[in-house]
Amino acid sequence: MKKLIIASTSTLYKGSYLGYLQQELEILFKDAQEVLFIPYARPGGISHENYTKIAAKAFKNIGKDLRGIHTFKNPTQAIENAQGIFTGGGNTFLLVQQLHDNKLLAPIRKAIIDGAPYLGTSAGSNICGITMQNTNDMPIVYPSSFNTLGVLPFNINAHYIEPDPKTTHMGESRATRIKEYHTQNTTAVVGLPEGSWLEVIGDTITLKGNPSARIFEKGKEPYLLETGAILSL
Repeated sequence: MKKLIIASTSTLYKGSYLGYLQQELEILFKDAQEVLFIPYARPGGISHENYTKIAAKAFKNIGKDLRGIHTFKNPTQAIENAQGIFTGGGNTFLLVQQLHDNKLLAPIRKAIIDGAPYLGTSAGSNICGITMQNTNDMPIVYPSSFNTLGVLPFNINAHYIEPDPKTTHMGESRATRIKEYHTQNTTAVVGLPEGSWLEVIGDTITLKGNPSARIFEKGKEPYLLETGAILSL
């Protein structure tokens, strides 16, 4: 049975890393002593080692060990043996490139479907959708494919922000970009704002956190999903 937390961000404003999710993580990883960390997205260009150290401090707060996948000689075997998996945020293009190049998408997908608890934040959440095509990130590298894990039947737009009618910014809003996406694609998109996350247990997907999420489906007006609601797409 799938058990996932799909969060828009790892840190809320002035909060500690993963601090707002601590109680959720205690439940998600209750049966795991060591969690496998995938640091490939490298936010701000940080090294895999330093990124793992940051994440490890948060897991220490819930009594869990965290080990970076980059320290294993056989990363596929590390995934197959993982008691739990955490993929951190950063650049989704880089993350997806690394996962494709190392042939790790299929092993991660199998581990999740077989019941390994999974936490994704930002880029680590984007890869849970069918493709990574709704990321906000710059294409600093070119992955061999935009296809991702497909453990959710839709795509994620992390850090979603509602259009501000008072703004003087002349660039496209997130909603406009997703509308453009639906002129060429049919996959639904969940705009997940910071402070919200999706809890996935089996086939049940529940929105949790504070803000509402915005749901985009091709040919329909976007609509809000309130906190506590079950998402059905």
